[in-house]
Amino acid sequence: MKRIIALVSAIAIVILGLGVSFMSSLWASDWEDMFNDLASTEASKSSILEEGDAGNKIAVLNFEGTIQDTGATVGMFGSEGYNHELTIQALKDIAEDDTYSGVLLNVNSPGGGVYESAEIHKYLMAVKESGKTIYSSMGNMAASGGYYVSAPADQIFATDQTITGSIGVIMQSINYGQLAEEHGISFDTYKSGEMKDMMSPSREATEEEQEYIQSIVDTMFQDFVDVVAEGRGMTEDEVRAIADGRIYLGEEAIENGLVDQNGHFDDALAALKEELGGNPQVVEFDGGYNSSFPFGVQIKSAISDLFGGGEVRMVQELIDNRQGVQPMYLYE
Repeated sequence: MKRIIALVSAIAIVILGLGVSFMSSLWASDWEDMFNDLASTEASKSSILEEGDAGNKIAVLNFEGTIQDTGATVGMFGSEGYNHELTIQALKDIAEDDTYSGVLLNVNSPGGGVYESAEIHKYLMAVKESGKTIYSSMGNMAASGGYYVSAPADQIFATDQTITGSIGVIMQSINYGQLAEEHGISFDTYKSGEMKDMMSPSREATEEEQEYIQSIVDTMFQDFVDVVAEGRGMTEDEVRAIADGRIYLGEEAIENGLVDQNGHFDDALAALKEELGGNPQVVEFDGGYNSSFPFGVQIKSAISDLFGGGEVRMVQELIDNRQGVQPMYLYE
C-alpha cells in the first residue's frame, strides 16, 4: 500500500513539474508574441460609450496608474496596466481624425516618467493644434506627471478629494557602501571617466556629481514649469510659487489656478458636450482587455500565485514604480 501511495505521489510530482515547465516555456515562446499581436489589434480599437453624431465625436482617453513605458503589452491573458504605446497611437489617431471635436482626459495617476510625460504633452499639443477642445477630469489623484499631462487642457475638473499638484522632478539613489564595508564587501570599479559611475550605490557622490545631477533635475523642472505656465496662462514666478513639490486638494488647486472647476467625470463630460454643441458621440480609447479573453487578468494572476509568482509580481511592481536614478515626474 505504501509503495502504491509513493508511486502515485511520484507521478503527481512529475506531472506537476511538466505542467510548470510547459507554462514557463509558453510564456517565453513565440506563442505569447503571437497572442500579443492579435490582442493588441483588438485593444487598439475604440469603443462607443454614448451614441450620437459620428461627425462630432468626443474621445475619452484614460490615464490609469503610473505613466511609464514599461513595455506593458496586451497579451493572451489580458491587459497589464498603462500602455504608453497605445496611448501615443490613440493621440495620433485623434489628431488626424476630423470627426473628433473634443477630447476628455480621464486622469487617475501619480505621474511617471519625464520622457513619457513629455511625449504625451507633445501629441496633446498636436491635438489642440488640429482644432480640438481638450478637457481633463482628475480622479483620486492627478499628481506630478498626472498634472503635467493635464496642463494643456482648456478646462480642468477636480473634486474636493482629488490629490493634485506635486509639481517637480525627483531622482534618487541608494548608498549601501557603509553596510557593505561592515560585512567585508568591497567593489572594484573600472571606468573610462571620473563620472561614469555617477549615482553608484557603493559610494557617496562627489560634490561635482551632486552639482551635475542637480543641474539635470533643474533643467527638467524648468520644462515642467514652462508647461504649466503655458497651459494655465500663468507667469513663471506664479508657477514656481506653488511648485515646491507639495500636493493640493481640489479646492485649493482651484484657488491657486491649477484647476478650473469642481466636478467629477460626468460633470466634465457634460460641460464639454455643451461647449461643442449638438449631440456628440462619445468614444473611449482604453487599451483594455482583449474581448476574446474577458477573464484574462484574473487567470494570469491566479496562475502566477499558484506557481509562486505572487511575490515576484509584487517586487516587479515596486521596481516599475520606483523613484530611482531615472528622473521622474512622480508622487508616491
